Amino acid sequence: MEKGPKVVVQPPDSRGLRAISVAGTTVGSAWSLRGLRKVLRSVGHPKDLDVRDRRFVQWRGGGSDVWPDRTWRRRTGGGFLVIGLLGSMVLLAVIGIPDAFGALTFAQRMAGFAFVLFGAVEGVAALAALDFRGKRRFRYTGAVVLLGVLIALATHSLLLFMWFQEREYTPYLLMYLPLWFWAVWALQALVREGAWKGVPHPQRFAAGVAATALLATVNLAYSAVYQPSATPVLLRLTARFGKPVHDPVRPIVHLPVRLHAKNIGKVAARVINDEYSVYGYAVEFTAKRKGGLKERREALEFDEDVSLHTGVSDARTLGAGRFAGPGSWFEPGDEHTKERVLHLPEDAEYDWLEVAFGMEIMRMDRGRIGEEFYVPHHSWKEEEETLHCLPEVCGDTLIHRGRLRHNNNVLNVTRRPVYVTASWTLDPEWSYTHTFLSSSPDFTPENEAAAAAADRESAREIERYGIFYTYTSAVTPFRALLAPRAKRG
Repeated sequence: MEKGPKVVVQPPDSRGLRAISVAGTTVGSAWSLRGLRKVLRSVGHPKDLDVRDRRFVQWRGGGSDVWPDRTWRRRTGGGFLVIGLLGSMVLLAVIGIPDAFGALTFAQRMAGFAFVLFGAVEGVAALAALDFRGKRRFRYTGAVVLLGVLIALATHSLLLFMWFQEREYTPYLLMYLPLWFWAVWALQALVREGAWKGVPHPQRFAAGVAATALLATVNLAYSAVYQPSATPVLLRLTARFGKPVHDPVRPIVHLPVRLHAKNIGKVAARVINDEYSVYGYAVEFTAKRKGGLKERREALEFDEDVSLHTGVSDARTLGAGRFAGPGSWFEPGDEHTKERVLHLPEDAEYDWLEVAFGMEIMRMDRGRIGEEFYVPHHSWKEEEETLHCLPEVCGDTLIHRGRLRHNNNVLNVTRRPVYVTASWTLDPEWSYTHTFLSSSPDFTPENEAAAAAADRESAREIERYGIFYTYTSAVTPFRALLAPRAKRG
C-alpha cells in the first residue's frame, strides 16, 4: 500500500454533510458513517475496510463519530419545500390552462400561458429541491428553487391582493393563503442557506425575476381590467312595421314586424335575455282641455309622454316572443333578422301600435356562461325544485340559469361563484324580462330584506361582468293601416 491515506473525509459543512475524496479526487459525500461506507464501496474499496484506521482514512474536522446531520429535520424541511412547490404548480396550472386554451383575446391567452409557464417552473423547482436539500450534485439547483419560491410568493401575493378587494369566500382561498405563508417561510430559509450563491450573476438573475413578474402583472391588468373597459360593445337594434296586407276574405289586417340586430363593434356580445312585444294603445281624447299640461300628473306617474288632448294610454299586449334567445352570441360583424306577422281585426279599437325590442347582453371578453344556461326551465313545474315558483307569485315564467365565470381565470379563483338567472314572464296583459345575478342558488328571496340585499348584489355583479340593456322601438297609427281598405271602399 502506498504511503499516506488514500481516503480523506472533509469537515462537515453547515448542514452536516461531509465530502469524501480519494487520492485527491472528490468521489462523493455522506451524512453518516453508513453513507461513507456506501461511497467507498462504489469506488472499489472493500466492504470491510476499517474506516477508523488512520492509515487508510484521514479524518478532518472530526473523527468517525462526528456526524452533525439532523436527518429528521432535514428531510422534513425538504419535504415541506417540495410539497409547497408542487401545490403551487397545481394551483398555477388550474388558473392558467383554461385561459391559455380557451380565452377569447390574445392578451388573456398570453396571461394564461404565463401562469402555465410559472407552473412548469414550479415543477422543475420541486425536482431541484430534492437535490438542493440533498447532496447538491448540481450547481444551479439552489437558484432554480429560489426562482420557484419567488414566483410562488409573487403570484400568491397577487391572488391575495385581488381577494382582499372584495373579501368574498372562495374555496381557492384555502390554497393560496397557506401557500403564501409557505412561500414566506421558504424564502427566509433559502436566504439563510445562501441559495443564490451558485448563480454566476445574481443581480441579473434578480432583475430577470422582477421583470418577468412585472410583465405578467401588466399583462393581467390589461387583459382583466383595461381592455374589457376601454373597448365598447356596439350592438345596433332596429324594429319596424312592414307594409300591411288586408285579407281578401276576412276583415283582418296582416301586419309584418321586422326585427334586426347587428354587432357593429369590435367586441363579441352574448345574449343574456331578450324579448320583443307588440302593444296596442287606446287613448282618451278631449278636444278642449283646461289647465294645459299641469293636469297631466297621472301621465307623469306612469312615465308617459305628456299631451294636451289625450289622457293616459291603456296598453294591451298583442304579441310577444324571443329574438335570438338566451345564450346566443354576436361576433363582430354578425347580424340576425327575425320577421313576424301580426294579425289584427280591422275593427280593433286601437289608436296606435308599438313594437318594443330589447336585449340584455354581456361582453364576451368579460365572462362566460356554463352550458346549463341553454336549458330552459318552467317555473310552474314542481320538479324544477329551486326554480319552482308559484304562479300567483311569479306568473308563468320561462327561466334560464347558469354559472357565470370571468373570462380571466384569476378572477374566478379570487371571487365567489355567481349564477345568472334570466327570466321571461308572460302575464295576461303584458310580458317582461328580468335578469338577476346572485351567489345564492335560491330563485326567490325569503323576505323583503333579503330581496333588497339580493338586488344590491345583483347590481354590483351586473356591472362587474359588463352586462347592459339595449332597446329600440317603433310606432305606427292604427288607422294608417286601414287606409288602403278605406280607399277601395
